Amino acid sequence: MDGAARARSAPDRIARRPRGDDRATTTLAEGPSMYRTATGRQTFVFSSLRELMAKASPPRSGDMLAGIAAGSAEENVAAKMALADVPLKAFLDEALVPYESDEVTRLIIDRHDRAAFAPVAHLTVGGLRDFLLSERTDAAVLARLAPGITPEMAAAVSKIMRNQDLILVARKCRVVTRFRNTIGLPGTMAVRLQPNHPTDDRIGVAASVIDGLGYGCGDAVIGINPASDSVAVMGDLARLFDEIIARFDIPTQSCVLTHVTTSIALIEKGAPVDLVFQSIAGTEGANRSFGVDLAVLKEGQDAALSLKRATLGDNVMYFETGQGSALSAGAHHGVDQQTLEARAYAVAREFSPLLVNTVVGFIGPEYLYDGKQIIRAGLEDHFCGKLMGLPIGCDVCYTNHAEADQDDMDTLLTLLATAGVTFVIGVPGADDVMLNYQSTSFHDQLYVREVTGLKRAPEFEDWLRRMGVTGPDGRLRPQHAATALLSAPMDLAG
Repeated sequence: MDGAARARSAPDRIARRPRGDDRATTTLAEGPSMYRTATGRQTFVFSSLRELMAKASPPRSGDMLAGIAAGSAEENVAAKMALADVPLKAFLDEALVPYESDEVTRLIIDRHDRAAFAPVAHLTVGGLRDFLLSERTDAAVLARLAPGITPEMAAAVSKIMRNQDLILVARKCRVVTRFRNTIGLPGTMAVRLQPNHPTDDRIGVAASVIDGLGYGCGDAVIGINPASDSVAVMGDLARLFDEIIARFDIPTQSCVLTHVTTSIALIEKGAPVDLVFQSIAGTEGANRSFGVDLAVLKEGQDAALSLKRATLGDNVMYFETGQGSALSAGAHHGVDQQTLEARAYAVAREFSPLLVNTVVGFIGPEYLYDGKQIIRAGLEDHFCGKLMGLPIGCDVCYTNHAEADQDDMDTLLTLLATAGVTFVIGVPGADDVMLNYQSTSFHDQLYVREVTGLKRAPEFEDWLRRMGVTGPDGRLRPQHAATALLSAPMDLAG
């Protein structure tokens, strides 16, 4: 697409939308990209699509910190009304982050599938919402649509949706990935077993792994955030996980959540690396703050594929994201944090990951202030990721200085399970002793399964039955055979 085409404004007039007696009207104001909304006696003007998106976002502390949030509830509603009337094609013509200076924008525009977009190309943002909620729009339709949805489109439509809308549409989306098991099938929810330890002690880590397996966790991945940045220590952890998986013939995968370049170094040294991990963000500058770009991520993917360790598929990447990372890096370009989060999903989508998860409340109250903001952000992130075709999960979490508690996390966990979340996190006692934040525990997923009937990845479910950990109904046996896990000889001394 040439520069002139990218600079074209939205159409000169947007349809009138009566709102009761006040007859609210949205039009383009003076200038190529100014939106004006008149509601009763008050008129709101938004100078660009970027500003309109920011002002239409549900309130959150990160946008307030950046100085781009709506100044009042009335302005927020006016922005939503204006945004509902914006044609979807406008997002292809007006880049929120400059095409010339940002490789994530170039990825979004250059990879856009216009054939997949065609069925909704004539719609506005509000029209897309109606289309997504229609009973005729099923999983197959959404799967075909996904390559045609840009992150900005996904973010825009999420801003005018209620929580129930986000849940309903996300529940219809199906994204299936494979490495040693099958993740994302209807009626399933996987769990990442997170055995973090403050000193990376092999015995402590192994104890957490066995504990989590005994609760039926670990089908998404056995994935540790190492405390050390030593390549030797991380190689040792990778070998520990490989030994546990091989000894018990567990149909799952492992991951040491270190920088992608460290994973490449581990692979070059012959370490048994299953998944390559990286934290990613929605702008080139924010990714640069993580020490990565698209070329480095491709190098990591190629390195993992070269090992041929998978048995069922070739999804070898694991990405984590979180609202507020671009603002933290000073690389947000005046774009709201939720839209930038969705742009991170375009980066993830490029590499066909096995897993993606938003660490929704981890960055802190500077970005998501309280339980209400965390819950809304988690539902938005899950919706946008699923709409874009990603196997997205959520670390249902908060920091201890946020205005949130475990009851808020119970609410979000329950809503996400209803929405068909791909996976959640299992941490011993819900308290991560290495990262010092509150997440969800091994037993929290048992509650969700009891309430919703969600199963584990089928290969992992079969393994649990064979090991005697669960019965035919998938529930833990009263006297389950975790003794087989506990009594197996293993070299834990290193």
